Amino acid sequence: MVQLKKTYRGLNPEMLYDEVRDLVLRKGINAAQARLQTYSVQSGATQSRVTLPLHDADGRECGSLHVLGSAGGDARMTIDLDDQLIPSDTIQSLYADIDFLLGSYEVKW
Repeated sequence: MVQLKKTYRGLNPEMLYDEVRDLVLRKGINAAQARLQTYSVQSGATQSRVTLPLHDADGRECGSLHVLGSAGGDARMTIDLDDQLIPSDTIQSLYADIDFLLGSYEVKW
């Protein structure tokens, strides 16, 4: 399993989810039905969480996408991909596309 973890500042979590979902689809990885959850926090604001199972061309589950939006304005993303089912060049190309499109929002730790 190959994992990519990113934190973004000033990026709407829904936009992050939509952009990464579209990039995944362009790489031939199928996105199943997303599960969206919204939570309230003590300040009265909300946090959102999106979970998206990913499948290869044969319908086998090959990973997942998780996006967590915080009330403070940060969005965190984790993508897990099974490198036994998805070719490494596809994974690297996907990660490069994510960095190109969203890199200016990324928080460097």
